[in-house]
Amino acid sequence: MDERQLRILRELGELGSVTAVAEALLVTPSAISQQLRLLQRSIPVPLTERRGRRLVLTDAGQTLAGSAIEVESAMERARRSVGEFLDRPDGEVSVAAFHSAAAAFFPPLLRALAAPGAPVPRLADEDVPQEEFPRLTREYDLVLAHRLDHAPPWPPTVTATTLLREPLDVAMPATHPLAAQRRVTPRDVADEPWITVHDGFPVLATIEAISAAAGKRLHLAHRINEFAVVAEAVAAGGGLALMPRWTTRPHPEVLLKPLSGVRAERHIDTLYRPERTARKAVRTVLTELQQAAQTIQGRRATP
Repeated sequence: MDERQLRILRELGELGSVTAVAEALLVTPSAISQQLRLLQRSIPVPLTERRGRRLVLTDAGQTLAGSAIEVESAMERARRSVGEFLDRPDGEVSVAAFHSAAAAFFPPLLRALAAPGAPVPRLADEDVPQEEFPRLTREYDLVLAHRLDHAPPWPPTVTATTLLREPLDVAMPATHPLAAQRRVTPRDVADEPWITVHDGFPVLATIEAISAAAGKRLHLAHRINEFAVVAEAVAAGGGLALMPRWTTRPHPEVLLKPLSGVRAERHIDTLYRPERTARKAVRTVLTELQQAAQTIQGRRATP
């Protein structure tokens, strides 16, 4: 039995006919009869009987109809409780992000949500290969993920809101011979040692594109995922690297140069399951992430 069937039984006890119940509930008499038959199959004693032209409830039917009132009252309380929960502006909201996005987005998010009555963020760093980001939406309300501009879209099991389309620039020491150039090409950098990410992470595909455009295999000298560490290695002369333009902290001894001839851009997207945004608190955090993205993009000028 379900709530709808119990409500039909209750209405039948008050109105006395299938037709009257159908009119009251704005459905067809056949639909009412079908639901009554389904309910009767789950009960071992008759629930209705004929008295002349009226269909009335048996004692068992009246008892069950009385329970229907309790069920409807409980369901209404539950719906009201859920509605209050969804409309609450506060409450915990879990947010995961890969390392460079966490460094860029978590501080402004914490500052924006510091006021009383605001959502309470629960933050975590999750640096995983691109294909694993959608799985994180099982554990977190919002997941900051990255993918290259030309990579396949996220699967339809998640919703994606793009925060940034961020260029990837070539990082080099300030004393490098190419430092005087405004832009660099794949041929300019093909003979240099490179610091790049581990296999499975999006930036590596752009490294491969540089190699293809230059017609030469690049020398991958070091594998480092954390951009703050990459910047230190570049400054120390360990090689060139691809680094995001806006979400990494500037290093005083490292210059970023735009790359010509190769599409070098990544999306920073917020992934989430659609039902999570039924909560006002989650929508508030998503809005704050979008506002933070505008601030981050405007904070640094194009190199």
